[in-house]
Amino acid sequence: MSVQRPDPARDAAAVREATEQLLESVATLTPSAVAEPSLLPGWTRGHLLAHLARNADSYVNLLTWARTGEETPQYADQESRDKDIEEGAGRPLGEHLDELRISADRLAYAVEQTPPQAWAAQVSMRSGRVIAAAEIPYRRLIEVLLHHVDLGIGYTCADLPADFAVRELANVIDGLSGHEGVAAVRLHDTDSGEKWTIGAANEPDLTVSGPRTALLAWVTGRSKGEGLTPLPALPLPVLPPLG
Repeated sequence: MSVQRPDPARDAAAVREATEQLLESVATLTPSAVAEPSLLPGWTRGHLLAHLARNADSYVNLLTWARTGEETPQYADQESRDKDIEEGAGRPLGEHLDELRISADRLAYAVEQTPPQAWAAQVSMRSGRVIAAAEIPYRRLIEVLLHHVDLGIGYTCADLPADFAVRELANVIDGLSGHEGVAAVRLHDTDSGEKWTIGAANEPDLTVSGPRTALLAWVTGRSKGEGLTPLPALPLPVLPPLG
């Protein structure tokens, strides 16, 4: 499995579709459901929705950097990022929906205004990782799809688009392969028959088999291994959180 190259136009189209699906799901919530816990420890659904809106704005900042050449941080700093999420979490459902739509529109416009040559510009993520601007639409797609799952409102990893599951599983495996701090495991995708190894060992003692979306759920920390079969029948190791 090879890591797929970013395609900003294609990825932006996927973001639009995923955002519409997210908005449709969120619109079905009751007003009180926003304050209920999400599947992310310590965050309500309101925290997640506020994060998604501000995350869209953060990518507008990075595209501004790519387009103008003037360094524009993704977030001003960690403290202000966390404060914006905390302050936005308690909004009524209608305001969350408005914020999600408006911020998504701002990002879509920023993508449209980015000239072809700017996609090669190097920008720094909040984590300090340097990426090409061309990766930004796909990174937003990851946020929208996986946090849709994290809302805990009926959309699961099994519902993720098949092409996204293939691509994101490749990305995550690439980050875990050859990593000394990761348990050595052979992953077996029963959908395609493909096998990969994570961790530093060439011949792991443990093989974990299952459908692609179940593997993706486990390696992204969104399941404890439901739908997967370990051989030998041992508890699945704990993988490091995605960063």
